[in-house]
Amino acid sequence: MDIRLRTYATTQDRPAPLRYSHTWDSGVFSIGDARDAVADLLGRARPAPDRRSVQDAQLVVSELVTNAAKHAPGPCALRLELLPGATALRVSVTDTSSEPLRQRPPDPRRVGGHGLHLVSMLATALEVTRLARGKRVTTTVPLTGAADL
Repeated sequence: MDIRLRTYATTQDRPAPLRYSHTWDSGVFSIGDARDAVADLLGRARPAPDRRSVQDAQLVVSELVTNAAKHAPGPCALRLELLPGATALRVSVTDTSSEPLRQRPPDPRRVGGHGLHLVSMLATALEVTRLARGKRVTTTVPLTGAADL
């Protein structure tokens, strides 16, 4: 009889997932704070993402937080979670507006209104979940390795 011992990793054997969460009243949390939170979280990632991935993640977060602060009466929340292997960053922004996201047709002459186009170019799986009071917008930003840090 051949007996093999299997070893399963416990939560003590694995590092805790890197996460960030912040809730704010509308207009109180700055976009700069959101960008800094992304940089701080991704700065602790191993393997570290490259500079372009960090900038892409910051832009996605900026656009989603700006939409929440601009269109929702408040409060709003930002949640960030680094996926295993530092391959992607999951971003969730919750706000109190029941209005659906609206992606406007491209217009290079228009100032503003391009945020969702940018998000859809840089992130994957944009999902909007209706909540009892508002909505949650979730997307995933792919990350690549630290080639140019």
